[in-house]
Amino acid sequence: MTEVSKLEIGQTAPEFSLLNDKGKSISISSFKGQKAILFFFPAALTPGCTKEACDFNDSLNSFKSAGYTVIGISPDGVDKLAKFREKESLNFELLSDVDKEVHKLYGAFGEKSLYGRLYKGVLRSTFALDENGVITMAGYNVRATGHVTKLKKDLGLIS
Repeated sequence: MTEVSKLEIGQTAPEFSLLNDKGKSISISSFKGQKAILFFFPAALTPGCTKEACDFNDSLNSFKSAGYTVIGISPDGVDKLAKFREKESLNFELLSDVDKEVHKLYGAFGEKSLYGRLYKGVLRSTFALDENGVITMAGYNVRATGHVTKLKKDLGLIS
């Protein structure tokens, strides 16, 4: 299996447009002029992804006060993301990447291993972008639990 190339600090975030959980097309360029956090997660309504999304939701004020917009991206369809937002009362953009093309652009889809078996899947990944869409932080294979706290420390939002 070939590995998808990873993005690095200093690169411009690849352009994309995806549907949000309300069926509206959202492009990354619409966030130019503001900082953004993109987090790629494997599946809505699963324990790990719910924990991660709720941690982001609980930390929204901290991110917003530092000028960040939080955006979650998964291969789930629009309807499933709408259920996820409703069930967990999420207050940030949820974008649907059913064909995983944006995941691949960002290196958030690739080879994984479970119990010694190799397979292709979503690599839980998070990126911080500056106002010009330049990557200031890139994290691959992050953990669902504790990741948001580490991200806030890395971004200097908490000591």
